[in-house]
Amino acid sequence: MQKQILLAMLGLYLSASTIAQNQPILVSPEWVHERLSDPNLVIIQVNFLQLDYEREHIPGARFLWAESITPNSPEGNYNIPDQKQATQLLQKLGISKNSNIVLCHIRDQVTVTARVFLSLEQLGLTGRVSFLNGGLEAWKKAGYVVTKEAPIVKKGNFKPKPGNLIVDANYVLQSLKSDTAVVVDARMKRFYDGDVTGNPRDGHITGALNIPFPEMVDSTNRFKPIEQLQPFFTPIVTERKKEVVLYCFIGQTASVVYVAGRLLGYRMKLYDASLQEWSRRDELPMEKTKN
Repeated sequence: MQKQILLAMLGLYLSASTIAQNQPILVSPEWVHERLSDPNLVIIQVNFLQLDYEREHIPGARFLWAESITPNSPEGNYNIPDQKQATQLLQKLGISKNSNIVLCHIRDQVTVTARVFLSLEQLGLTGRVSFLNGGLEAWKKAGYVVTKEAPIVKKGNFKPKPGNLIVDANYVLQSLKSDTAVVVDARMKRFYDGDVTGNPRDGHITGALNIPFPEMVDSTNRFKPIEQLQPFFTPIVTERKKEVVLYCFIGQTASVVYVAGRLLGYRMKLYDASLQEWSRRDELPMEKTKN
Protein backbone atom coordinates (compact mmCIF):
# COMPACT_ATOMS: atom_id res chain seq x y z
CA MET A 1 0.00 0.00 0.00
CA GLN A 2 2.79 2.42 0.90
CA LYS A 3 4.47 1.68 -2.43
CA GLN A 4 1.22 2.42 -4.28
CA ILE A 5 0.86 5.74 -2.45
CA LEU A 6 4.43 6.72 -3.34
CA LEU A 7 3.86 5.80 -6.99
CA ALA A 8 0.66 7.84 -7.02
CA MET A 9 2.44 10.84 -5.51
CA LEU A 10 5.23 10.49 -8.07
CA GLY A 11 2.67 10.38 -10.85
CA LEU A 12 1.04 13.58 -9.60
CA TYR A 13 4.43 15.27 -9.34
CA LEU A 14 5.41 14.27 -12.88
CA SER A 15 2.03 15.35 -14.17
CA ALA A 16 2.38 18.76 -12.51
CA SER A 17 5.91 19.10 -13.87
CA THR A 18 4.71 18.28 -17.38
CA ILE A 19 1.99 20.91 -17.16
CA ALA A 20 4.48 23.50 -15.92
CA GLN A 21 6.81 22.74 -18.81
CA ASN A 22 4.07 22.97 -21.44
CA GLN A 23 2.60 26.40 -20.88
CA PRO A 24 1.29 27.85 -24.16
CA ILE A 25 3.70 30.14 -25.99
CA LEU A 26 0.90 32.53 -26.95
CA VAL A 27 -1.95 33.27 -24.56
CA SER A 28 -5.06 35.41 -24.82
CA PRO A 29 -6.32 38.05 -22.40
CA GLU A 30 -9.08 35.60 -21.44
CA TRP A 31 -6.50 32.92 -20.60
CA VAL A 32 -4.63 35.34 -18.32
CA HIS A 33 -7.78 36.72 -16.72
CA GLU A 34 -8.95 33.23 -15.74
CA ARG A 35 -5.67 32.65 -13.89
CA LEU A 36 -5.17 35.98 -12.10
CA SER A 37 -5.66 34.32 -8.72
CA ASP A 38 -3.08 31.59 -9.44
CA PRO A 39 -0.19 32.15 -6.98
CA ASN A 40 2.24 30.64 -9.51
CA LEU A 41 1.33 33.14 -12.23
CA VAL A 42 3.90 35.92 -12.70
CA ILE A 43 2.82 38.66 -15.11
CA ILE A 44 5.65 40.88 -16.29
CA GLN A 45 5.11 44.10 -18.22
CA VAL A 46 8.13 44.97 -20.34
CA ASN A 47 8.67 48.70 -20.87
CA PHE A 48 11.39 50.99 -22.11
CA LEU A 49 10.33 53.45 -19.40
CA GLN A 50 8.92 52.77 -15.95
CA LEU A 51 6.53 55.69 -16.49
CA ASP A 52 4.42 53.52 -18.80
CA TYR A 53 4.10 50.82 -16.14
CA GLU A 54 3.22 53.38 -13.48
CA ARG A 55 0.46 54.74 -15.71
CA GLU A 56 -1.30 51.39 -16.17
CA HIS A 57 -0.75 47.66 -16.03
CA ILE A 58 -2.59 44.40 -15.48
CA PRO A 59 -3.40 43.89 -11.76
CA GLY A 60 -0.51 42.05 -10.16
CA ALA A 61 1.89 42.68 -13.04
CA ARG A 62 5.52 43.44 -12.21
CA PHE A 63 7.69 45.91 -14.13
CA LEU A 64 10.72 44.85 -16.11
CA TRP A 65 13.05 47.30 -17.79
CA ALA A 66 14.25 45.31 -20.79
CA GLU A 67 17.88 46.35 -20.47
CA SER A 68 18.09 44.85 -17.00
CA ILE A 69 17.85 41.40 -18.55
CA THR A 70 19.48 42.30 -21.88
CA PRO A 71 22.32 44.58 -20.77
CA ASN A 72 24.48 46.51 -23.20
CA SER A 73 28.26 46.39 -23.06
CA PRO A 74 31.27 47.67 -25.01
CA GLU A 75 31.15 44.34 -26.90
CA GLY A 76 27.61 44.96 -28.17
CA ASN A 77 23.95 45.43 -27.40
CA TYR A 78 21.47 43.02 -25.85
CA ASN A 79 23.63 40.57 -23.95
CA ILE A 80 22.59 37.86 -21.52
CA PRO A 81 23.32 38.88 -17.90
CA ASP A 82 25.76 36.80 -15.91
CA GLN A 83 24.28 34.15 -13.64
CA LYS A 84 24.55 36.21 -10.46
CA GLN A 85 22.80 39.22 -12.01
CA ALA A 86 20.14 37.00 -13.57
CA THR A 87 19.46 35.23 -10.28
CA GLN A 88 19.02 38.51 -8.41
CA LEU A 89 16.75 39.95 -11.09
CA LEU A 90 14.49 36.93 -11.54
CA GLN A 91 14.13 36.36 -7.81
CA LYS A 92 13.32 40.05 -7.29
CA LEU A 93 10.52 39.62 -9.83
CA GLY A 94 9.17 36.82 -7.65
CA ILE A 95 10.02 34.02 -10.03
CA SER A 96 10.30 30.63 -8.35
CA LYS A 97 10.79 27.09 -9.60
CA ASN A 98 7.01 26.64 -9.91
CA SER A 99 6.29 29.98 -11.56
CA ASN A 100 4.51 30.35 -14.87
CA ILE A 101 5.37 33.63 -16.57
CA VAL A 102 3.33 35.81 -18.91
CA LEU A 103 5.03 38.69 -20.71
CA CYS A 104 2.98 41.73 -21.63
CA HIS A 105 4.05 44.47 -24.03
CA ILE A 106 2.53 47.91 -24.55
CA ARG A 107 1.62 49.50 -27.85
CA ASP A 108 4.02 48.28 -30.58
CA GLN A 109 6.86 47.15 -28.30
CA VAL A 110 6.70 43.56 -29.54
CA THR A 111 10.36 43.22 -30.51
CA VAL A 112 11.87 44.05 -27.14
CA THR A 113 9.33 41.86 -25.33
CA ALA A 114 10.11 39.00 -27.71
CA ARG A 115 13.78 39.43 -26.83
CA VAL A 116 12.90 39.14 -23.13
CA PHE A 117 10.96 35.94 -23.97
CA LEU A 118 14.07 34.49 -25.63
CA SER A 119 16.29 35.65 -22.76
CA LEU A 120 14.11 33.94 -20.16
CA GLU A 121 14.20 30.73 -22.17
CA GLN A 122 17.98 31.03 -22.42
CA LEU A 123 18.11 31.36 -18.62
CA GLY A 124 16.36 28.03 -18.13
CA LEU A 125 12.66 28.88 -18.30
CA THR A 126 11.84 27.21 -21.61
CA GLY A 127 8.27 25.98 -21.58
CA ARG A 128 7.29 28.25 -18.70
CA VAL A 129 7.09 31.60 -20.48
CA SER A 130 4.07 32.85 -22.42
CA PHE A 131 3.54 35.92 -24.57
CA LEU A 132 0.26 37.82 -24.11
CA ASN A 133 -0.83 38.16 -27.72
CA GLY A 134 -1.65 41.80 -28.40
CA GLY A 135 -0.25 42.93 -25.07
CA LEU A 136 -1.87 45.49 -22.81
CA GLU A 137 -3.95 46.94 -25.65
CA ALA A 138 -5.59 43.55 -26.25
CA TRP A 139 -6.20 43.22 -22.50
CA LYS A 140 -8.00 46.56 -22.37
CA LYS A 141 -9.93 45.87 -25.58
CA ALA A 142 -11.21 42.66 -23.99
CA GLY A 143 -12.76 44.84 -21.27
CA TYR A 144 -10.46 43.94 -18.40
CA VAL A 145 -9.34 46.47 -15.81
CA VAL A 146 -5.90 48.00 -15.40
CA THR A 147 -4.33 49.52 -12.31
CA LYS A 148 -1.57 51.88 -11.20
CA GLU A 149 -0.96 49.92 -8.02
CA ALA A 150 2.31 48.02 -7.85
CA PRO A 151 1.99 44.59 -6.21
CA ILE A 152 3.89 43.46 -3.15
CA VAL A 153 6.22 40.78 -4.50
CA LYS A 154 7.64 37.96 -2.44
CA LYS A 155 11.20 37.10 -3.38
CA GLY A 156 11.40 34.02 -5.58
CA ASN A 157 13.80 31.10 -5.43
CA PHE A 158 14.47 30.38 -9.10
CA LYS A 159 18.11 29.77 -10.00
CA PRO A 160 18.93 30.23 -13.70
CA LYS A 161 20.52 27.42 -15.66
CA PRO A 162 21.70 29.04 -18.90
CA GLY A 163 21.03 27.07 -22.06
CA ASN A 164 22.51 27.12 -25.56
CA LEU A 165 20.02 29.27 -27.45
CA ILE A 166 22.51 32.13 -27.89
CA VAL A 167 25.32 31.40 -30.35
CA ASP A 168 28.41 33.17 -31.66
CA ALA A 169 29.89 33.93 -35.09
CA ASN A 170 31.79 30.64 -35.26
CA TYR A 171 28.54 28.77 -34.69
CA VAL A 172 26.99 30.69 -37.59
CA LEU A 173 29.92 29.80 -39.85
CA GLN A 174 29.52 26.13 -39.02
CA SER A 175 25.77 26.33 -39.55
CA LEU A 176 26.30 27.76 -43.03
CA LYS A 177 28.23 24.60 -43.92
CA SER A 178 25.78 22.24 -42.25
CA ASP A 179 22.96 20.22 -43.80
CA THR A 180 21.08 20.29 -40.52
CA ALA A 181 20.82 24.06 -40.03
CA VAL A 182 19.73 27.16 -41.89
CA VAL A 183 20.86 30.73 -41.17
CA VAL A 184 18.07 33.31 -41.37
CA ASP A 185 18.26 37.09 -41.61
CA ALA A 186 15.21 38.48 -39.80
CA ARG A 187 15.50 42.05 -41.04
CA MET A 188 13.27 43.69 -43.64
CA LYS A 189 14.04 42.51 -47.16
CA ARG A 190 15.47 45.85 -48.29
CA PHE A 191 18.20 45.61 -45.68
CA TYR A 192 18.79 41.95 -46.53
CA ASP A 193 19.17 43.01 -50.18
CA GLY A 194 21.74 45.67 -49.37
CA ASP A 195 20.16 49.02 -48.50
CA VAL A 196 22.46 51.32 -46.55
CA THR A 197 22.22 50.73 -42.79
CA GLY A 198 25.12 52.60 -41.23
CA ASN A 199 27.04 49.40 -40.53
CA PRO A 200 30.56 49.05 -41.97
CA ARG A 201 29.18 46.61 -44.55
CA ASP A 202 25.68 46.23 -45.99
CA GLY A 203 23.82 43.22 -47.32
CA HIS A 204 23.48 39.89 -45.54
CA ILE A 205 25.59 37.02 -44.31
CA THR A 206 26.61 35.04 -47.37
CA GLY A 207 24.26 32.08 -47.70
CA ALA A 208 21.64 33.38 -45.26
CA LEU A 209 17.96 33.38 -46.23
CA ASN A 210 15.33 35.91 -45.24
CA ILE A 211 12.23 35.85 -43.01
CA PRO A 212 11.34 39.51 -42.30
CA PHE A 213 10.24 40.02 -38.71
CA PRO A 214 7.41 42.53 -39.47
CA GLU A 215 5.58 39.75 -41.33
CA MET A 216 5.13 37.81 -38.09
CA VAL A 217 2.65 40.28 -36.57
CA ASP A 218 -0.47 42.05 -37.76
CA SER A 219 -1.52 45.70 -37.60
CA THR A 220 -2.74 45.27 -34.01
CA ASN A 221 0.67 43.97 -32.84
CA ARG A 222 -0.61 40.42 -32.47
CA PHE A 223 1.24 37.40 -33.80
CA LYS A 224 -0.50 36.12 -36.89
CA PRO A 225 -2.27 32.74 -36.81
CA ILE A 226 -0.11 29.68 -37.39
CA GLU A 227 -1.58 29.11 -40.85
CA GLN A 228 -0.37 32.57 -41.87
CA LEU A 229 3.08 32.18 -40.28
CA GLN A 230 3.90 28.77 -41.75
CA PRO A 231 4.23 29.94 -45.40
CA PHE A 232 7.13 32.21 -44.40
CA PHE A 233 9.04 29.25 -42.96
CA THR A 234 8.19 26.42 -45.37
CA PRO A 235 10.31 27.63 -48.32
CA ILE A 236 13.21 28.51 -45.99
CA VAL A 237 13.29 25.60 -43.56
CA THR A 238 12.61 22.73 -45.95
CA GLU A 239 12.95 20.11 -43.22
CA ARG A 240 11.35 20.60 -39.82
CA LYS A 241 14.24 18.87 -38.07
CA LYS A 242 16.62 21.61 -39.26
CA GLU A 243 17.82 24.15 -36.73
CA VAL A 244 17.12 27.81 -37.48
CA VAL A 245 19.91 30.24 -36.56
CA LEU A 246 18.60 33.82 -36.58
CA TYR A 247 20.27 37.20 -36.70
CA CYS A 248 19.30 40.84 -37.31
CA PHE A 249 21.04 44.13 -36.49
CA ILE A 250 21.64 43.74 -32.73
CA GLY A 251 19.72 40.61 -31.68
CA GLN A 252 16.38 42.30 -30.96
CA THR A 253 14.02 42.11 -33.93
CA ALA A 254 15.10 38.54 -34.77
CA SER A 255 13.48 37.57 -31.47
CA VAL A 256 10.06 38.07 -33.08
CA VAL A 257 10.91 35.39 -35.64
CA TYR A 258 12.23 33.28 -32.76
CA VAL A 259 8.83 33.35 -31.04
CA ALA A 260 7.05 32.61 -34.33
CA GLY A 261 9.38 29.68 -35.00
CA ARG A 262 8.78 28.32 -31.50
CA LEU A 263 5.04 28.51 -32.17
CA LEU A 264 5.54 26.40 -35.27
CA GLY A 265 7.70 23.86 -33.48
CA TYR A 266 11.09 24.66 -35.01
CA ARG A 267 14.40 24.50 -33.17
CA MET A 268 15.46 28.13 -32.91
CA LYS A 269 18.69 29.86 -31.93
CA LEU A 270 19.96 33.44 -32.07
CA TYR A 271 23.29 34.89 -33.12
CA ASP A 272 23.16 37.57 -30.48
CA ALA A 273 25.89 39.87 -31.78
CA SER A 274 24.30 39.82 -35.25
CA LEU A 275 25.45 42.27 -37.94
CA GLN A 276 26.63 44.72 -35.33
CA GLU A 277 29.58 42.36 -34.94
CA TRP A 278 29.61 40.43 -38.23
CA SER A 279 29.78 43.53 -40.48
CA ARG A 280 32.83 44.75 -38.54
CA ARG A 281 34.80 41.56 -38.98
CA ASP A 282 36.11 41.71 -42.53
CA GLU A 283 37.06 38.03 -42.57
CA LEU A 284 33.37 37.06 -42.23
CA PRO A 285 31.52 36.75 -45.58
CA MET A 286 28.75 39.14 -46.65
CA GLU A 287 26.93 39.66 -49.92
CA LYS A 288 24.20 41.76 -51.51
CA THR A 289 21.27 40.42 -53.45
CA LYS A 290 22.02 40.40 -57.17
CA ASN A 291 19.45 42.18 -59.34
